[in-house]
Amino acid sequence: MTDSAPKKGRVCLAYSGGLDTSCILKWLINQGYEVICFLADCGQEEDFKAAEQKAMKVGAKKVYIEDIKKEFVEEFCWPAIQCNANYETLYLLGTSLARPPIARAQIRVAQKEGCFAVSHGCTGKGNDQVRFELAFQALQPGIKIIAPWRDSAFLKKFAGGRNSLLEYASQQGIPVTSTKSKPWSMDENLAHCSYEAGILEDPNTTPPADMWKLTADPKEAPDEEELFTVEFTKGIPSKLQYTENGQSKTVTDAVGILTAANTIGRRNGVGRIDIVENRFIGIKSRGCYETPGLTCLHLAHLDLEGLCMDREVRALRDQYITIAYGKVLYNGHYFSPQREFLHAGIVASQRSVTGTVRCGAYKGHFRILGREAPGSKLYDMEESSMDDIGDFDPAAAGGFIDVEAIRLRKYGVMKKEAGEDLV
Repeated sequence: MTDSAPKKGRVCLAYSGGLDTSCILKWLINQGYEVICFLADCGQEEDFKAAEQKAMKVGAKKVYIEDIKKEFVEEFCWPAIQCNANYETLYLLGTSLARPPIARAQIRVAQKEGCFAVSHGCTGKGNDQVRFELAFQALQPGIKIIAPWRDSAFLKKFAGGRNSLLEYASQQGIPVTSTKSKPWSMDENLAHCSYEAGILEDPNTTPPADMWKLTADPKEAPDEEELFTVEFTKGIPSKLQYTENGQSKTVTDAVGILTAANTIGRRNGVGRIDIVENRFIGIKSRGCYETPGLTCLHLAHLDLEGLCMDREVRALRDQYITIAYGKVLYNGHYFSPQREFLHAGIVASQRSVTGTVRCGAYKGHFRILGREAPGSKLYDMEESSMDDIGDFDPAAAGGFIDVEAIRLRKYGVMKKEAGEDLV
C-alpha cells in the first residue's frame, strides 16, 4: 500500500520501536495521518537511536526522544516512597508510576507539533489504556485519542495477532528484529521491569530462569551481604552511601540514588515478585515484577517511620492515604483532585521523617541493621528502657488499664447473662 490517502492531520504516537507500534505507525500513515513519534526515556535499557532510525524509515515525520528520568523519580517515585504506596500489598507500582510523566511528556510534544490527536499501542484489556487516556484528557481536555487495538478495522486486519503483524510488516517493508521473541511481554523503566502475557497467563507456570532481566538469581548472588546506608529528609531519599570495588561512594541526586539502589538490589537478587492482581477494568492478571532499588528504599523508609513518626499520624496515613494513593496510581487518576488532596497529606505526614537507615542485601533478601534520627524526640532510650524507670511512674499504668477495661468488663457481663460465657 502506498501513502496516497489524503492527510487527515498530525498525530503524536507513543512509539517503542517494537513490532506493535511500528505496525501502528505505518497503519496510521496509510490511514492518511502525518505521524510524530514520541519515545520517553524513563531509564529503560533501550537503543533509542535504533528506534529513531526505524521510525523514520517506516515513515514518521519526526521523532522525539524525551529524557524524563529526573521528573519520574522526583515527582512520582519519591512521593510513592513517602507514603509506602503499593497495590494489593506487594506491587510497588513501577509501571503505574511511569505512565503519568510519559503521558505529560507526550502531550508536550503533541502541543509543540500542533497535533490534533495522540495515539498509543495499549491493548483493550489492560490498565495502561486507562492510565494514558485519563491523563491525556486531564492534560489537554478534548484531545482526540486514537487507540488502534480498540478500532474494529484494525482488530479485523490484525486478528491473527503477532502473525498478522509480521505479515503486515513484511508487506510494508517494516524492519523486524530477527532475534527470537520471548513468550511474554515486558515493560521496563528505572523503577522496575514487568512481565506478563504469553506463557505467564497460566498462573501455575513457574517463570523461567532466563525471563528475569534485571536481578541476579538469588541462589547465584554473592555469598557476602552487601551493606549500605540510606538517608531520608522528610521522607525523601536524600543520600545513599555504599562501597563499589573497595571504594566508598556517596550519591545525593534523585536519579543517582535510585540508580545506585538498583545496582545494589540487582546484584543481590532483591525485589522479585510473582502475583495475580485485579486490573482496574475487572479482569484478573498474572504479573511478575523486578523492583530492586525501589524495594530497598521502600523498606528502609518504612522502618525509619517507626522511629520518628507520630503514632496517630502514621495510623491515619496507613489507613487511608497509603491505600488511596496506591489506587489513584494504579487506576490512572494521577492528574485528579483526589491525588492533589492526598499529596498534601503525604507531605504533612513526613515532616518528622528525617534520619538514616543502615541496610543489608543478601541473596534476594533485604534487612535493616540499624537506624537513627537525631532530630526526633519521639524515641527516648531512657524512657523506653526496661532496666531504668526514669520519670515514668509504673503505678500510672494501673489506672490506665482500669479505664481501658470499663467497657470490656461490661461486655463480659453481657455475654455471661446471655449464656455465652467467654471462658
